[in-house]
Amino acid sequence: MLRMIVPMLALAAAALGAPPALAQPALAQPALAPPQEARSAPASEGEDRFDTFDPKAERREHRIDYSVWTEALRAFVIDMGPPLRKMPFAGAGTLGTNIRVGHNSIYRLDGAMVGFSLMDVEVMANIGQYRRDLEKVADELDIQSLPRNEQLAYWLNLHNVAMIEQVAANWPERQPREIELDGVPLDEARFITVEGVALSPRDIRERIVFANWKSPEVFYGFWRGEIGGPAMQRTAFDGRTVGQQLADAAGEFVNSRRGTEKRGRTLHVSEYYAEIARYFFPDFEPDLRAHLAEYVEGEVADMLARSERIEPSLYEHDIADLAGGRRNGAFFAKGRLDPGAAALLEQRAQKLRYVRRKMPPEGRIFFSNIDLPGDLDNKSEVE
Repeated sequence: MLRMIVPMLALAAAALGAPPALAQPALAQPALAPPQEARSAPASEGEDRFDTFDPKAERREHRIDYSVWTEALRAFVIDMGPPLRKMPFAGAGTLGTNIRVGHNSIYRLDGAMVGFSLMDVEVMANIGQYRRDLEKVADELDIQSLPRNEQLAYWLNLHNVAMIEQVAANWPERQPREIELDGVPLDEARFITVEGVALSPRDIRERIVFANWKSPEVFYGFWRGEIGGPAMQRTAFDGRTVGQQLADAAGEFVNSRRGTEKRGRTLHVSEYYAEIARYFFPDFEPDLRAHLAEYVEGEVADMLARSERIEPSLYEHDIADLAGGRRNGAFFAKGRLDPGAAALLEQRAQKLRYVRRKMPPEGRIFFSNIDLPGDLDNKSEVE
């Protein structure tokens, strides 16, 4: 397992050199552009410029193929397995000592981790190029006129590619929220340009997607770089399957300890729910309870039913990275597996052995693009 990861990164580097493939029209690969200067919005700047990204009534049946990004994600994103709601498995000491390396978060075996310590200069450059290629797709294709699910998949993927690019460029960094571009916090830095409009990751989330989609599930598609947030998926979002992808991400997050935890009569939930409340949960507790009820299972369903109040207090700002956002070991070189990442992967292996012993296997079958009598034309559209 460990020996497989580094060769896979070479494959990712090669894959990311190509632009995103389109069903139609085909796009020429743009020349490598220099990074744009990050800037934050002036206090007096109006919001009308974001109206250009409102979905249009007329639809053009184009589809964007993100298989290149999926190939890369499968090379450097490690799924940590199903949520167990128990303390993480302890790793062995390093070099015959009791000194621990890598992550110490109680959520380190939840969600997914990104192998930033394995990314070399070529991989990082290709991720940046892919982000610029996605920007050019919007210039050529008129994203706003695509089917709504295609638009949503585009914004989710662009946001996450941009976040991976910048976190990788600034690694090692223990907490992504500490990263700044030209003195501007990463989440506010407008280093993404779509149709001539400079955007920050937060702009994409709040002023484009949250403003135009009313399903809270869209929240689970945005990767913020932190262990405490929704996990990076190992498959790019696709317009044909984005609804199910978001539902799966929601189920994992809600049923994990970083999403929900009961203490006494209070159900503690992620602080992210308070952050997005004005978009999706205006009557916070009743609206959030109704949302959680759609995804909670087993023990967590019981926790929700027995709680008397909800408090958004769970957080973990450490990086969702195999190595914990730091170099571990005097002879560590970027592009190779370091002791911290190796320790976390061993703990993951222990967890998966436990899962195989204690939890019955589950199988699910998904049907896509099957029309049944009486189905609405937009039956799979994320609202």
